[in-house]
Amino acid sequence: MEVGVVGKPNVGKSTLFNALTLLDVPMAPYPFTTLAPHKGVGAVRVPCPHPEKGTACTPGNARCVDGTRWVPVGLVDVPGLVPGAHEGKGLGHRFLDDLRAADGFLQVVDASGSTTAEGVLAPAGSQDPADEVQWLEDELVAWVAEILGRDFERSARGVELDGGAVEDFLHARLTGLSIPLAAIHQALRAHPLDRARPSTWATADRVAFARSLLRIAKPRLVAANKCDRSSPATTGALAERIDPVPLVPTCAEAELTLRRASRAQLVTYRPGDATFAERDAAALSAPQRRALGEIRQILATWGSTGVQAALESMVFQRLRQIVVFPVEDETRWTDSRGRVLPDAFLVPADTPARALAYRVHTDLGEQFIRAIDGRTHRALAADHPLSAGAVVRIVARR
Repeated sequence: MEVGVVGKPNVGKSTLFNALTLLDVPMAPYPFTTLAPHKGVGAVRVPCPHPEKGTACTPGNARCVDGTRWVPVGLVDVPGLVPGAHEGKGLGHRFLDDLRAADGFLQVVDASGSTTAEGVLAPAGSQDPADEVQWLEDELVAWVAEILGRDFERSARGVELDGGAVEDFLHARLTGLSIPLAAIHQALRAHPLDRARPSTWATADRVAFARSLLRIAKPRLVAANKCDRSSPATTGALAERIDPVPLVPTCAEAELTLRRASRAQLVTYRPGDATFAERDAAALSAPQRRALGEIRQILATWGSTGVQAALESMVFQRLRQIVVFPVEDETRWTDSRGRVLPDAFLVPADTPARALAYRVHTDLGEQFIRAIDGRTHRALAADHPLSAGAVVRIVARR
């Protein structure tokens, strides 16, 4: 799974990306600092089940800190988008093509209203961040509609003559966008389009379909960044205006400072917490103490920097992911090497047991017999939907 960090230039995309991944992606107060996509790994938090067994876990792919598992999430920071990107403005299609594999978009906007559409600094409050939310959607919709519209009428006539399903036709045309067939079915149900005669669809029909499809297949969440230069009332009003796209206020600069200070052992801080502690106040310089004091004020006002909350809201609420724990011994919750709860996987909510088997290894999926619930020890059928936090053993033919 991959989350695209998107937005116009100079709103703090790379700062937020760096905070989540602790990579040193270039950051600067001018447009197009990011000229190529950067990939990294963030993490989301879930309770670790190991206390139920009264024994420590042995983390493999997801570290455990004080009973919390940090499950990895792929992130991509792409070059800034400007209005007209689908027509080639700014970095144009280069930006859009970088988003093909993303499962959803974490859109960073300037909550202080101090960045123009082209990413140029402006007086605070002079720009409307709600505009950013709308034109990003419009750009993505125009991009998908353009892909759909390439020689659409002639190709659609061919489908009609062959008696093919319009869903399969659309899925094939959008294959490079990692859009599942189920999302296409859902988007078609939202519009009274003539499925038997797709060649009659007007441009407006394809645009409306593309808009619904993106909302279903590539959900968005807005990180209202630079919230420290705004106010809770202002961001609350913004959230109402962009509804139904959800919003989380963020201060990426504060989060990045705290994570770097924690890595340097200057403070004790866990991402997402509402507080931090200085490890040795005497070792801090005057500028460092001043910066940390300002961050304390931000945390007191907002409850956290919002960065970790934004990623977790994106993953768990917008993308509807859950975490499950595959094991090889359902009694001791260990793998073949005796490691306790070594793996934690993100999967879509209600993932069936057999799909988890394929996720662990293709052979397990193909040789699947049943799964076993590690808590109840009951057998689970191939199509049994898994719940969040499930501990599951896969039984397969040898």
